[in-house]
Amino acid sequence: MSSTRERVILAVVALLRAALPQAAHGRNEAKPRTIPNGGTITVDDGVPGTPEVTLSPATYIFEHEIPVEIVARKGPGETAEARLDAMLQAIGAAVAADRTLGGLCDHLEVTAPDTEPLTGEGAAVSRSAVLGLVAVYGTTDPLN
Repeated sequence: MSSTRERVILAVVALLRAALPQAAHGRNEAKPRTIPNGGTITVDDGVPGTPEVTLSPATYIFEHEIPVEIVARKGPGETAEARLDAMLQAIGAAVAADRTLGGLCDHLEVTAPDTEPLTGEGAAVSRSAVLGLVAVYGTTDPLN
């Protein structure tokens, strides 16, 4: 069986796939050279950080920030900014609908996105955003 950390990351990937099925999805991958019409979503494993430890029984409580990069490009009759905004809203709605990832974590929170242009000479206008999904979960072993 996978560790709690791995199950939480896989649940985040599944949540994002369900929220934005038209986007190309990846995990721990380099930035794509081309941006498909539906945009891209890349989930990085992040670092769980130093847990808070409670005793009797020993429980390690993590606030694991999982970085997510979202990229959108300009489409017919729609700006890259509008597409990116719609993608961010879909992610926010998906998180609000399942803040425990089906019971895998105690709470899931979204950090504010950091956006930037990705326009290169001769390329379609595009925008990217990086945000964090902070999953709070406990385990009986920091490696589990």
